[in-house]
Amino acid sequence: MFKGIREVMWNLIRPDALAVLRDQRARSVLGRYFDVFQGKKPAHFLVAKTLPADYEEDDSLEDMWLLHDALLTSFSSLKKGIDDGRITLNASSPPKQSFLDLKIEIANRLLADCHLCVRVCGVNRVQGELGWCRSGIHFPVSSIFVHTGEEPELVPSGTVFTVGCNLRCIHCQNWTISQRIERGEAYTTEMMANAVEKLHKTGCRNLNMVGGDPTPWLPQWLETLNHVTSNLATVWNSNSYYSEESAKLLAGFADIYLLDFKYGNNACAERLSSAPKYWETCTRNHLYVKTYGELIIRVLVLPSHNQCCTQPILQWVAKNLGSETRLNLMNQYRPEWRASEDPELRRRLTREEFKEAVQIARDVGLTNVIT
Repeated sequence: MFKGIREVMWNLIRPDALAVLRDQRARSVLGRYFDVFQGKKPAHFLVAKTLPADYEEDDSLEDMWLLHDALLTSFSSLKKGIDDGRITLNASSPPKQSFLDLKIEIANRLLADCHLCVRVCGVNRVQGELGWCRSGIHFPVSSIFVHTGEEPELVPSGTVFTVGCNLRCIHCQNWTISQRIERGEAYTTEMMANAVEKLHKTGCRNLNMVGGDPTPWLPQWLETLNHVTSNLATVWNSNSYYSEESAKLLAGFADIYLLDFKYGNNACAERLSSAPKYWETCTRNHLYVKTYGELIIRVLVLPSHNQCCTQPILQWVAKNLGSETRLNLMNQYRPEWRASEDPELRRRLTREEFKEAVQIARDVGLTNVIT
């Protein structure tokens, strides 16, 4: 009865959120995610909880990484066996230490010499030192709510906006959150786990970790999901500017990656977001997802940036990730925060510019584009 009422509600609010369940293009690249939120397969973090990890707290970080790499291979085999129906997930008898526990231990060590994003500040956040993103160890939350404005396959999305970001995009639309104008409310991981469970009970298809950016809070997110028992798909909603260490920790944890692809070159990235090596970092992290998860790419089309950014981004995606890659080509740009400092970003996107971007997507052969 309740499920039927809920489906009628979503059909009225976002009919495309129900229609996408029959969209074979979406299912072809997000099939496991669909199965998780429909209760047919376990989320990655639940699988990681059942995989034993034999380590000691005084083991070196190097040794922990070696164990992590080995267990990632075991995780992939275990997940395949579960997905194929050959192995039954045994969540009732968890190991003393799990693959997820190991990820948490490594992530917490990274806080003492912060390597979570590609800036590699190296500050000791545990001792109160602050790097570029000015994030410490407390878990500041701006808002927790059921989001109805995301991609149709994500709606309804249990969204958590954390405070802070490792970029300084002068046109940021969430700048009060990303630039810490808002202080946020401090959450423990246990408090967050309770909030996550409540989101699942309301019918959310996923946990959507966003900000700002979730990267500064990866250790807290890993620990939060260690307290969660519901089978809830995890969405890593990020600017893609995270380190290779974080990419490894996300493998076997995130079910679906919702990644921005902001710029088609480093010059624009440095000028508009203070993000050196953005292209190399972003492409590496997108390729990593190809091996360890499912992916939706967001490309926000910027005024006067089709040739320098939109075109090279879409060409790279088609060539390296495939024509069927799920990609949201977004026309929602509006001048925010310090956008007036850049002559190109002072105005909204024109209809002709967005049509040009859509045509570029067609010309490079992308077939699974949301507009």
